[in-house]
Amino acid sequence: MPSPLADRLRPQSIDEVAGQKHLLGAGKILRQIIESGNTPNLIFYGPSGVGKTTVARIIANKCGKKLCYLNATTASTSDIKDIVGEIGSIEAANGILLYLDEIQYFNKKQQQILLSFIENGDITLIASTTENPYFYVYNAILSRSTVFEFKTLGADDIAEVLSRATRILSDEAGKEIELSDANRKKIARAAAGDVRRALNMLELCFMLTDSAGESTIGDSVVEQILSGNSVRYDREGDEHYDIISAYQKSMRGSDPDAAVYYLARLLAAGDLPSACRRLLVCANEDVGLAYPQIIPIVKAAVDTALQVGLPEARIPLANAVVLVATAPKSISAYKAINAAMADVESGVTGDIPRQLQNKHFDGEDAAVKGQNYLYPHDYPMHYVNQQYLPDNLKNKRYYEFGDNKLEQKTREYWENIKGK
Repeated sequence: MPSPLADRLRPQSIDEVAGQKHLLGAGKILRQIIESGNTPNLIFYGPSGVGKTTVARIIANKCGKKLCYLNATTASTSDIKDIVGEIGSIEAANGILLYLDEIQYFNKKQQQILLSFIENGDITLIASTTENPYFYVYNAILSRSTVFEFKTLGADDIAEVLSRATRILSDEAGKEIELSDANRKKIARAAAGDVRRALNMLELCFMLTDSAGESTIGDSVVEQILSGNSVRYDREGDEHYDIISAYQKSMRGSDPDAAVYYLARLLAAGDLPSACRRLLVCANEDVGLAYPQIIPIVKAAVDTALQVGLPEARIPLANAVVLVATAPKSISAYKAINAAMADVESGVTGDIPRQLQNKHFDGEDAAVKGQNYLYPHDYPMHYVNQQYLPDNLKNKRYYEFGDNKLEQKTREYWENIKGK
């Protein structure tokens, strides 16, 4: 059985690697490291299918060390010990280059086992991860490694790879396989930056076309393959947090088009809980007192979405997302609670004023007897001036009225009542 097209097409040199020009372009530091043949410990960070494994293999071929491969999702401590056991052998006379894929799945103990052999140079480590290494990789390994971030590939980069792949498929089939520019671009865009996904989709298109005895990959075949492969989304990886971040920031930035686009990406991946949670947060954090009525409206939309489920949930959520995106914004209450929390957490407290305390007996040492609480509803306009904050905070201002119409009207109301 032939290997997947992605493996048959895997680049053998730096110049064949798609994209990553910020790392592999002329004069860039990773390219210089590879060409020197003197490889330090490296950590490759980025989404799937962008060339991390390919570059690691090119480095292994260049440096002349024995390449050992482990995938942290399945490897055990005994696998590490087996590799360590090869140190000093004839096969590993020039040292061992360990390519550890998905290093974030190694626990701290497993990473510590590697550490001593990395320190003395017996093992050169190239680790890859789809997660932020500063959160998931043991600090001692991080401090002894250089981190390079691989970027998601653009559609043009992937389209070039698809052109080369189509030529290889034609050579293997012994006949010319035709793929229009329009369909090649469709596949490239649908891959969402993942070359491996694009090549897998192309290979499926070719198999359907070839089994039908045809040589032109038609529109209907491409649409059929793309219909189930157009979304790349890992709920546990950075892609998850990037989409959610873009979703909330688009609502905050009052861009309804971008907001519904990222909502669509969340829902296409079936991530209804994240779409609902961030929508509720944004209504409270970013709209807030500029339009407080929006909070129960958004809550009702979320409740409806959770009750009806997908695909119908998209309708109430779209209504709410557009409403939040186009609503006036205020973070006055958000800033107020943050400032108050900062004081409390830093120990800035004080005695609660006597008139606010929940007790009705004064000790002999009390300078002023009685609770002396003034009930605001006994006074005109339901307001009376009295101290509420502790003495050491009595002049502190946490809340400042926002510049939106509603809060400014509220400010005018209270300034009139308080005689300011």
